[in-house]
Amino acid sequence: MDGNVSAELLEINRRFYSEFGPAFAATRRRIQPGVSRVLESIRRDIPSDWLDLGCGSGALGQIWFGQGRSGSYTGLDFSGPLLEEAKKVTASLSTDQLKLCYVPGDLMDPEWPVRFVAKKFDGVLAFASLHHIPGRENHLRIFRQVHDLLRPGGRFIFSVWQFQNSPKLMQRVQPWSAAGIDPDVLESGDTLLDWRYALPDNESRIGLRYVHLFSESELEELAAESGFVVRNHFYSDGAEGNLALYLELGDRF
Repeated sequence: MDGNVSAELLEINRRFYSEFGPAFAATRRRIQPGVSRVLESIRRDIPSDWLDLGCGSGALGQIWFGQGRSGSYTGLDFSGPLLEEAKKVTASLSTDQLKLCYVPGDLMDPEWPVRFVAKKFDGVLAFASLHHIPGRENHLRIFRQVHDLLRPGGRFIFSVWQFQNSPKLMQRVQPWSAAGIDPDVLESGDTLLDWRYALPDNESRIGLRYVHLFSESELEELAAESGFVVRNHFYSDGAEGNLALYLELGDRF
């Protein structure tokens, strides 16, 4: 994908999270059923270090602490408003047993892993964040970067939106002309969706978000090319339990 096109798609989401950060955070106070299922698969009886890419407003960090886990949980996000919310709601939760911290970072910046150069993780999470990254070359780069951040036997667990399974969400698909972008320069799966919400005492506003619709085969290819193998996958979330696809990747060797 052309770099200028990627920049235009990223600007759509940067504008959205800058303008709608507090309102969006208000809709993400609870974790999804699929995330709960993933947490059940992560042992609580031994210390471990986890990195959460696209941590959002801190809901998972709160659950992580509430489950009595030990080790460390590091949340990374590019949205200033969401990071501030995360820091606020978890300010009193970091202890000697569990270190909770939040750091700014943009997955589109090829240098984002530099801050972790002296650290390896037992697992990396990325719930509902990778589908906001444009361009296959960026997807592959991030998968490889995550692979390098993991200890031997580490796990990469993530989810991607499958909005095509929701008639309601499909009604929110917008033409690319609404963002002034020629659809011919985009990759298959690139989609523009609207988002509507209002905080109390505020008028309803409409925002636009860029989302890439991943297929299972596309994710399997990315995994194979970055040194991973798919250990597990399942669908969850939404009224029909199929609004998101979850994958767990592990070392191929």
